[in-house]
Amino acid sequence: MTRIIADKCKLCRREGMKLFLKGQRCFTEKCALSRRDYPPGVHAQKRAKLTEYGVRLREKQKLKRIYGVHEAKFKRYFQEAERLKGNTGENLMMLLERRLDNVVLASGFALSRNHARQLINHGHFTVNGRKVDVCSFQVRPGDVITPASKEATKKIVSEAIEVNKQQTVPAWIEVKADALTSRIVAVPRREDVPHPIQEQLIIELCSK
Repeated sequence: MTRIIADKCKLCRREGMKLFLKGQRCFTEKCALSRRDYPPGVHAQKRAKLTEYGVRLREKQKLKRIYGVHEAKFKRYFQEAERLKGNTGENLMMLLERRLDNVVLASGFALSRNHARQLINHGHFTVNGRKVDVCSFQVRPGDVITPASKEATKKIVSEAIEVNKQQTVPAWIEVKADALTSRIVAVPRREDVPHPIQEQLIIELCSK
């Protein structure tokens, strides 16, 4: 598993928006962006205006950091999005949304994306009753995601659900908190993606 080990608050400040890399903490007054809404670095506030290329690059960096994927993996997602029928930008967002780590996080089963990735990689979740330890696993309509049968795993997930109880679950995911189950009821649509990303700028950059 590849990990983004940079200071997560600095990543949000660099992109000028909340990437929600620390889960519920990002909704509190402890969020660094709410206190220092400018890029990190001594000369950050004196940087020149971004070029057209720079604007498109920053948009791609936002998307990569939100979903926790590195450049090589992102390129593969883009190539797959191009092969699929329909709008390439929407296909790209759909592929990222259907990652297992994103579903676990969106279901409220983990405290942050890194937490979801850790739980999956340690074998704490099953899909349709079979253990899946690959964060990039693509879920499909009808798939049922549940924590492993171990009591320790169920306790971790239950605690996460309690912390995230105010979180809005996407319409394409059906969560039964009492049963600790999450079912994929549909393929995610562009309007289901909560992040303010201009994917067309990313397509223009990657298509060159």
